[in-house]
Amino acid sequence: MKVLLGITGGIAAYKSCEVLRRLTDHGHEVQVVMTDAAQRFVTPMTFEVLSGRPVATSLWETADASIEHIQLARWPDVIAVAPATANTLGRFAHGLADDLLSTVVLASRASVPVVLAPAMNTAMWENPAVRANLDTLAGWERFHIVEPVEKTLACGETGQGALALEADIIAAIEAAHASAD
Repeated sequence: MKVLLGITGGIAAYKSCEVLRRLTDHGHEVQVVMTDAAQRFVTPMTFEVLSGRPVATSLWETADASIEHIQLARWPDVIAVAPATANTLGRFAHGLADDLLSTVVLASRASVPVVLAPAMNTAMWENPAVRANLDTLAGWERFHIVEPVEKTLACGETGQGALALEADIIAAIEAAHASAD
């Protein structure tokens, strides 16, 4: 299976390294797309080494940027975003495409499942705007949500918001792919 792994900016971005490793251990080919904010937490080089593929980071970094997002959108069998920040969920729910990842998701075919593994502070997770965006996405057949878990978060608070376990994210990706066939 070909998985496009989107990584957005949050402290949980470092956990995406293990998601990538598990995907490749399961024999899946992985292409990583990172937002600018994600690169503040983990460098693209880390994911390039783990995936064996160049990491895509910008709409504007190639000589032919006008079509890179379309090529990336046509490549995967499944798109997974782990972690998915509140900002990214809002972009997806409202069809906004102002960075490479949101453009790829918007340009991907409706038959390509998108697995979202949100991670954020509990107050953000419980915010009515975030809940509404999640409800919108969950109402669309192609989006699959892997809810965050409850634990002590980076801020020291305890509550739901930590990135789901890597095994649960992988299981959701494989299930989404199986249901799309």
